[in-house]
Amino acid sequence: MAPVPEEHLPGSPGDAPEEGPGRYGEALFRPEHPQEGERIDHAALVYDPLTRARLRSLGVGPGWRCLDAGAGTGTVARWLADEAGAEEVVALDRDTGRLAPFAGPRLRVREADLTRLAAEPDLGTFDLVHARFVLMHLPGRRGILRLLAERLNPGGYLVLSDAADVPDPADPHSAYRRTLDAMWRTLSETIGTDVTAVRAHPHVLRAAGLEEVAAELVCPPLTPGGPLAAFWSETWERMRPDLLAGRLDAATLDEALAYLASPDLAELAPGMLTVWGRRPTPRQ
Repeated sequence: MAPVPEEHLPGSPGDAPEEGPGRYGEALFRPEHPQEGERIDHAALVYDPLTRARLRSLGVGPGWRCLDAGAGTGTVARWLADEAGAEEVVALDRDTGRLAPFAGPRLRVREADLTRLAAEPDLGTFDLVHARFVLMHLPGRRGILRLLAERLNPGGYLVLSDAADVPDPADPHSAYRRTLDAMWRTLSETIGTDVTAVRAHPHVLRAAGLEEVAAELVCPPLTPGGPLAAFWSETWERMRPDLLAGRLDAATLDEALAYLASPDLAELAPGMLTVWGRRPTPRQ
């Protein structure tokens, strides 16, 4: 498949990131909320095994220097340091409160803003740069992606994961579907989230000069009482005031929440789209 021409890709590679209408952690999902860590960890229970399998398939292990960008509660960064045996892991996030307790000889915690990555020249370069459920929320995501690619050592891998919704076109009016649609619309209007833009990531990685680019979409099972249902339930409850601000009615939201806990639950949940590419090594 031929790469998409640059003029058809979202964003401008040389532009500084623009400020959106709000920011993750400020307009929504403030890190100081007492349940925020639990909400994030419910998602980690679902997606960490998929992430670990992908990183292992790329050979991550002893001797690697890794950057986990937007590290959240640090489950991936800790795995890289403690189980994969990476030589050094830098866990980078705008809010490091949940990361600081895990800092150690091989796990370095760094407070920094991905939208200002160019102002962090001392970060150095890495054999792995990883970011999960981060770029979809950021303005200027294409420029950030290119900056992340520039942080790779020759032969190093950039691995990015973001959400990808796969709605059933025959079911546009159920409470579950209407709530998901209202959530994506709220995220877009409040902080600039764009889950459709992630479909272009493979082409953007190629345009950034990476090779061996590939992608996969995985939709984990959504079952009542499971961690994924808990994640969506907690997310919708946290977003309730914004969802009900002209985007959804309370009865529909409550019906969708009850459905997540019901034995009648039968849905294809939003998936995780992962794309990766490798920085070429110099030709001899």
